[in-house]
Amino acid sequence: MMYKHLFGPVPSRRLGMSLGVDMVPKKVCSLNCVYCEVGRTTLLTTQRKEYVPEREIIGELKVFFASHPDPDIITFSGYGEPTLNTALGSIISYLKAEKPVLPVAVLTNGTLLSDPGVRKSLLGADLVLPSLDAATEEVFRKINRPAESLDMQSYIGGLADFRKEFKGRIWLEIFILPGINDHKAELDALKEAILRINPDSIQLNTLDRPGTEEGIRSATRQELEDIREYWNIPGVEIIASSSGKSTTAYREDVQNAILETINRRPCTLDDIARITGLHVNEINKHLRTLEATGSIRTERQERGLFYMPAQRN
Repeated sequence: MMYKHLFGPVPSRRLGMSLGVDMVPKKVCSLNCVYCEVGRTTLLTTQRKEYVPEREIIGELKVFFASHPDPDIITFSGYGEPTLNTALGSIISYLKAEKPVLPVAVLTNGTLLSDPGVRKSLLGADLVLPSLDAATEEVFRKINRPAESLDMQSYIGGLADFRKEFKGRIWLEIFILPGINDHKAELDALKEAILRINPDSIQLNTLDRPGTEEGIRSATRQELEDIREYWNIPGVEIIASSSGKSTTAYREDVQNAILETINRRPCTLDDIARITGLHVNEINKHLRTLEATGSIRTERQERGLFYMPAQRN
């Protein structure tokens, strides 16, 4: 069966084999981050509604559970911001009733946690992974390009309020873009926000592959180490793949399908998704491996970032 709203299970460095649940169409989000691997936001909004019907997602979950072994974890992520869907809490409740021992994680940008209804919808999860890339208004707008109604103080306040109410684990991800959010004033403001939010883990990340915009680069391992040392806060870990972790190849059949596709002609991420029928999150996992092994290269053209076979001498 081809699922519309589920993808994977996808191998995750942090979570194991993860079944993805996509709560919004591409790409509905409250942010339009310069580094987003999924691409530019097409509907920038803070309006919550049932973007994808609850009955459709639960129907697909029932089919999956009836015909597959359980994954390591169920993860709400995908094309956009999952907390924009008002059905999120109900679907988490369904999962907890049907599969009580199966952990549930939610990847969220955290911008809507100032809303008590959003915080309540997440209380049934085991793990929430919000992001916070800035702690000043100027840098927030430069990196995350938020919907107009969002502001930095409500954002941080919502994360702090959620920490007080949520009994599960919170892993706060901070994405470092050198020259934008790694100067002393911003790092000091971020440290103050981290101490206020009090997450279980602070995870430093950086660009794994080209983002939506030109002119931004990955932080080096040393730059990330320097930030960790500067903050001197317990629980800071570096999760960026640039940290030297080996890249493992998963599902060679999928990687072969991607290579066969781009061997015919260069393709964007959207092109590959349309041709292969795979979710972009799953494709991104395989592109990382193919890039790490030198099998493919990228070239930015007018229509976006294109993937093509590596040039051979």
